[in-house]
Amino acid sequence: MKPTIGKPAPDFTINDELGNPVTLSAYRGKKVVLYFYPRDQTPGCTEEACNLRDNYSELLSKGYVIFGISTDGEESHRKFIEKENLPFRLLADVNKIVHMKYHTWVDKQMFGKKYMGTARVTFIVNEEGIVEDIIEKVDTKNHSAQILSR
Repeated sequence: MKPTIGKPAPDFTINDELGNPVTLSAYRGKKVVLYFYPRDQTPGCTEEACNLRDNYSELLSKGYVIFGISTDGEESHRKFIEKENLPFRLLADVNKIVHMKYHTWVDKQMFGKKYMGTARVTFIVNEEGIVEDIIEKVDTKNHSAQILSR
């Protein structure tokens, strides 16, 4: 079932860029931003990550914990974090387990070619583990403002 506002966020455990397991339910008591993005070090994804980086202190001051999630592996995430000086963790969903739970592995089309890929969607999970908001029309240049305006 697709996550919906007002319902519990699907729990998961996957590794971050250092191979450390991250379990969503371990963050109860904190507001969590799960932002799904297609690929490390691509123009739109870099723009989105850097916007979150540049506004990270404000997001932290509002009590948010940020996790980026893509199907890239740990090494790719480490390189992306290092190159862009990202202060938040990136989760490696190489087997698409979390993507399937959040319905973010979808049919896409580019230049007439159909393929499966990551939908750029952000889920905001409240302190009780409930989906508080879903941002489906992500503005990569202003994503932090979209989150903070919720």
